[in-house]
Amino acid sequence: MERKNVIGHNLRIIRKSKNCTQKDLVAKMNLQGIKIDEPMLSRIESETRPVFDYEVYAIAYALNIRIEDLFNKKKSLSIYNT
Repeated sequence: MERKNVIGHNLRIIRKSKNCTQKDLVAKMNLQGIKIDEPMLSRIESETRPVFDYEVYAIAYALNIRIEDLFNKKKSLSIYNT
């Protein structure tokens, strides 16, 4: 299967480490005016849906992280394991 984005894996790790459900993240993004639902977020996390630049920004803002954190190539993001 072809990967359609490069942030999905890190997004899932970071979101879970912050005890944020997909439903919570979707709600935070919707409050920012980003039209996204849980199935769309799930496809981003599984790397089967492309992610737009404005969605990356909204995700980072909603999770209170730097955009760069989503692109971190390290497989283990230990700084988020709390």
